[in-house]
Amino acid sequence: MSTLSIKNLHVSVETEDGPKQILRGVDLTVNSGEVHAIMGPNGSGKSTLAYSIAGHPKYDITDGEVLLDGENILDLSVDERARAGLFLAMQYPVEVPGVSVANFLRSAKTAIDGEAPKLRTWIKDVNDVMDQLNMDKEFAQRSVNEGFSGGEKKRHEIAQLELLNPRFAVLDETDSGLDIDALRVVADGVNRYSGQGDRGVLLITHYTRILQYIKPDFVHVFVAGRLAESGGRELADQLEAEGYDKYVKAAASA
Repeated sequence: MSTLSIKNLHVSVETEDGPKQILRGVDLTVNSGEVHAIMGPNGSGKSTLAYSIAGHPKYDITDGEVLLDGENILDLSVDERARAGLFLAMQYPVEVPGVSVANFLRSAKTAIDGEAPKLRTWIKDVNDVMDQLNMDKEFAQRSVNEGFSGGEKKRHEIAQLELLNPRFAVLDETDSGLDIDALRVVADGVNRYSGQGDRGVLLITHYTRILQYIKPDFVHVFVAGRLAESGGRELADQLEAEGYDKYVKAAASA
């Protein structure tokens, strides 16, 4: 079993007025085989948590650790974190003009595994994943995310997830901008990944809609850079009914 453990994580970003603290002591452990959902209002620091785990240079870790099977990955570069078994699906995937999806996926797989996949097997794997995600075969020849719809960008993120098959996936609002059909397709891809039984998922979302299709083992409320409460699936239903107001007020008065 693998473990992703976040301990007392404090993170700040540089602004025109100087450093601004975003995360204020986050503690969270995700074991392989578990799906954790993080829910919270805009500006609470959910995406900061995701990008800090992945190693985005914008975010300054001022205290704490992120341990992958006991190793502090904060000492690793972004690519080293990926090879160690971490994956980030971005809320806003960037465009990479001139680089085809096919070349991007194979290059990523080669970088992660340290050797190029066998071409015949790889083509079959890519076609299988694209079929399951309802992606046309011509999609592989398009430039990465260039001119993609919101649904196409998110399906491409899940295609990467399934083909790279990391130990832990951090999914930053993978449901944003999706219609109901695309949401189901994306959720099915996440479920295929987590259904292997030895993979961990940290799913960041505003809404309970995606949790109708991806069933979390744990739900966490994230407010003002901290985890305000943790529980089971029933906590998501409570948030749907009551919103975040009581947590926001409690954080403001703390």
